[in-house]
Amino acid sequence: MRPRLLRICRHCYRYTLKDRCPTCGRPTEIAHPPRFSPDDRYLELRLKAKLDRRSAHHPVY
Repeated sequence: MRPRLLRICRHCYRYTLKDRCPTCGRPTEIAHPPRFSPDDRYLELRLKAKLDRRSAHHPVY
């Protein structure tokens, strides 16, 4: 049995252990960052996705 991780609702920022937020009913995400490994094969893809999300929220004029 795997340990239960603390989860967060990105809509109302409430922490819970459930898959759905008890306040607003929306899905929750795991609040912990992934473990770091120097030989991570997906680091480049994750950084690209993070930069794409960031640029989508802050367009350059």
